[in-house]
Amino acid sequence: MSKLFEKTLALMERQRRAGVYSGYLVSFLNEGKSERTLNGWAATVPTTERLTEHHSFDVASLTKVIGTTSVLLRLLDRKEIQLDDPLQMYLPEYVDSRVTIRHLVTHTSGIHTWIAHRNQLSASELKATYLQQRASSEIGQRVQYTDTGFLLLGFMLETIYGGIPLADIFQQEVFTPLHMMDTSLGYSGNLDEVVPTEQLVDGQVLRGIVHDPKARILGAHAGNAGIFSTLADLETFGQMYLQNGGSYLSTEVMRLTQEDQTPNHQGRRSLGWQLLGTNQQPKLFHTGYTGTFLLLDCHNQTGMIFLSNRVHPRDERQGYIEQRNQLVTCYRNEQNEQAESEE
Repeated sequence: MSKLFEKTLALMERQRRAGVYSGYLVSFLNEGKSERTLNGWAATVPTTERLTEHHSFDVASLTKVIGTTSVLLRLLDRKEIQLDDPLQMYLPEYVDSRVTIRHLVTHTSGIHTWIAHRNQLSASELKATYLQQRASSEIGQRVQYTDTGFLLLGFMLETIYGGIPLADIFQQEVFTPLHMMDTSLGYSGNLDEVVPTEQLVDGQVLRGIVHDPKARILGAHAGNAGIFSTLADLETFGQMYLQNGGSYLSTEVMRLTQEDQTPNHQGRRSLGWQLLGTNQQPKLFHTGYTGTFLLLDCHNQTGMIFLSNRVHPRDERQGYIEQRNQLVTCYRNEQNEQAESEE
């Protein structure tokens, strides 16, 4: 057990024993190094299977920052797009001329997101429906986290890249250049090596099948969820941020991820990321519905990657959110204690 984060790890283990999740993998990043801990089960239904650090996880909405945001940052770096460009400039079939890339990537579009019978639609029907979703009169005024903005950004990227599937764009622009060899949008590997998620009402346990219903329908075209990845690959991704972009992104674009990019600069959102902490030393934070999160402190080159199977076999979201927030708070407190002891 890490002496630096004993309280965080002890809380994590108490949560596991209390049934918040039956297994977890965590990595603490610090100036180019990582320290891993794991415990528990990858699966409990229909049989118990021990979790290993090589298992692949459905990281759910971490897809937004790992995949979609990374491609947007590459395009910004190459001056091929601008944040305040209207979505219609690149996706002419989208209905609302007021909506910009900035609105979507900071969750400030105010787009109405309820779609009747959404899970019964085909991929083409679902896309067509999202293209008709208009912003509200509160566009740009407040943050309202939704999947819709990143679905639309995914459709936009496919248009910019000449119609190739988003899964291939992610491979070309993110996974290959970062050497994330065990990461993909959708899963096609050995099912024994992927952590299962929820057991559906018909008894089926989702394993290697995307948990998010919208991403399940859209498959290789979903910009909101659907990436499967390993702890090692997520460490690689996190270290890229902690190294100020490394050879992958420019320092100029990385600076944008550290600043509030909402239209009124009061939403505590940068490009894809939620901002925690102070404006001078923000921490980048993003969660995944399945029981994952990334917390990166680029200023101090530290971070935490957390992977759990909290939706397996049942989704008990409300109780988990409270436990997750306690975990994040505990880790941040230990970080502060460590910093103070070094002064």
